[in-house]
Amino acid sequence: MQKAAPDPRAVREASLDELARLGLPLPPLAFPLVWEAGDTVELRPTAELEARASVLHVVVARCFGMPTEAAMSWLLGSHLVEQVTPPEWQFVIGAKGDHRSFVLHHDAVFALAWLLGLSRHLDPTVAPDDRMMAQMPDLPAGETFTSWRSRSLVAVRDPIEAAVLLDLYYCLDWAYQEAEQSGRPLPGEVDSNAIGQRRWALEWAVVFQGPYHDAPPEWEEVDLSV
Repeated sequence: MQKAAPDPRAVREASLDELARLGLPLPPLAFPLVWEAGDTVELRPTAELEARASVLHVVVARCFGMPTEAAMSWLLGSHLVEQVTPPEWQFVIGAKGDHRSFVLHHDAVFALAWLLGLSRHLDPTVAPDDRMMAQMPDLPAGETFTSWRSRSLVAVRDPIEAAVLLDLYYCLDWAYQEAEQSGRPLPGEVDSNAIGQRRWALEWAVVFQGPYHDAPPEWEEVDLSV
């Protein structure tokens, strides 16, 4: 559901307050806003969120020993092959690519699970818990994508709530990297890599419309450099 995006400056002020509370460095005054006043916001369709979370769940499972044939069979049986990006497919079928970067997708799954209402929080100081994994498809048991969708009690977040959290993670991404580079302590048990993965998922899932926004990017096109 498309809604009017909240006041971006008020949201940013709240984000900066949270950074200060966590003892993190604050971005410069010229740090850009994620959206502008007058923009609208919505989430990608629920089916797209579910598909992306499931594909990443399989990719992470491959990192931890899921056999190639089992992963390919699951994706084929769930009709999700078209949702797999080329780098993901190369990793699934041949373990090609940066294994560590694919392991980190666990935190992207965490963010998508939050958007789907399958995780109660997306606390930047806390790692994903085991309960979140139980909410995802049971791959060892062969649970299909369709069966999982029937089992899971999806309650998609309000797009305004998602936009507010995206702004926070946009600021957190900068602050965590700055803290690590300067040797400052981090406020919790996750690092900048985990924060970046969560931001990646939010940037992909939250869609703004307005005069300064391009078409929503594909997963591999999400720009985390700014």
